[in-house]
Amino acid sequence: MALRRILVTNAKGGCGKTTITTNIASHYARQGRNVRLFDHDTQGSSLAWIRRRSDDLPEIAGVDASKNADHRLTRSWQLRVPPETDVAIIDSPAGADIFELATLLQQHDSVLIPVLPSPIDIHATAHFIKALLTTGGARRKMVRLAVVANRVRKNTLMYHSLERFLFSLNIPFISSLRDTQLYARAIEEGVGVQEIRTSRNKVDKEQWAPIFRWLEAPAMPDFGAPPTPLLDNAEHQ
Repeated sequence: MALRRILVTNAKGGCGKTTITTNIASHYARQGRNVRLFDHDTQGSSLAWIRRRSDDLPEIAGVDASKNADHRLTRSWQLRVPPETDVAIIDSPAGADIFELATLLQQHDSVLIPVLPSPIDIHATAHFIKALLTTGGARRKMVRLAVVANRVRKNTLMYHSLERFLFSLNIPFISSLRDTQLYARAIEEGVGVQEIRTSRNKVDKEQWAPIFRWLEAPAMPDFGAPPTPLLDNAEHQ
C-alpha cells in the first residue's frame, strides 16, 4: 500500500495531540500495518506511551524527532521513513511556529487538529488554521485538514460555543471525543482506548469511527476561505 502520512498538530499546547496520535497508531497497528510514530515534542509523551506498550500487542516503532543525538546525522536523514512503513504518524511539537510545521508538510498529507472547548483554545486554533492554510502552504501542497474536538462535555455552554465555531470553519469537523478517564488509563497502559477490554468504551469506538473513515477516504481537500476567529459569546461563558 502507498505510504500514509498523518500529522497531528496545533500551535496551542495541551490540546490532546498525544491522545490523538497514540490512538491512531494503535488502530493501524491492530490492522497489521507497519506503523512508525515520530514524536517531535521534547516531552516525549508518545514515545513514553510506546515504551509502556506490552510485547503482546502489535508493534509500533517510535522515533525521537525532537533532537538529533548523533551530530553526524542530518535531520532529514533522521526523519526519513523506511520503505516498509505503511503509516507514518507525526506528533508535532507544542508551540511550533507555522514555518517549522511547513517543513513537515508533504503533498497529500492528512492533518488532524485537536481543539479543546475553551475560549483561549478556540481563538488560538482559528488563527493557527488560517496561518496553516496561507503561510504554511497547506493549500499549495494539497494537504487535507480536519478538526477534532477533544475532552468535551456536550451538555455545556462552552461545548456549544466550540461546536458553533467548528461548524463555521471551511474544513471538516469530523468528531467530538468525550472527556473520560479511559484515555488516561490508555496512556498509562500503552494502549489505544479501543484496545481496552471493557464495555465502557463503546461510545469511544463510535466517536473514533468517523475519524478513521476520514483518514481512509481518498477525497481531495476542498478549502474555502481561511477561517476568521469566531468566539461568539465564549469569552463570557
